[in-house]
Amino acid sequence: MEVSEITFDNVSPIDSYGPGFFRVASKVLQGAVLVTSDAARIWQGLDDTAPLLALAGKIDILVLGLGAEMTARPVGLIRALEQAEIGVELMTSPTACRAYNVLLAEGRRVALAAVPV
Repeated sequence: MEVSEITFDNVSPIDSYGPGFFRVASKVLQGAVLVTSDAARIWQGLDDTAPLLALAGKIDILVLGLGAEMTARPVGLIRALEQAEIGVELMTSPTACRAYNVLLAEGRRVALAAVPV
């Protein structure tokens, strides 16, 4: 089996995360984040739907990290994203970070919205 290193050309991968922060393309962001292939910014959390809906037509899937553990599904948010034709995958934030990086490396139109662990 051949193992290849993932490379990121001109995109913003998740470098690491920890209690209350994410490191994206070497920049530390405190709190929840919204990350696309070209930018990373602070996000106000699950009730802050406007920046997510603004991604309609720009991404195919939103990887939604719900923190250290899976919590109740944000049904209203999921419904709004699906109506905007944005696919959404729910997972813990650590898993969401890894999934985002893999999808990004594949060249997919993906974004990550995650609350910290």
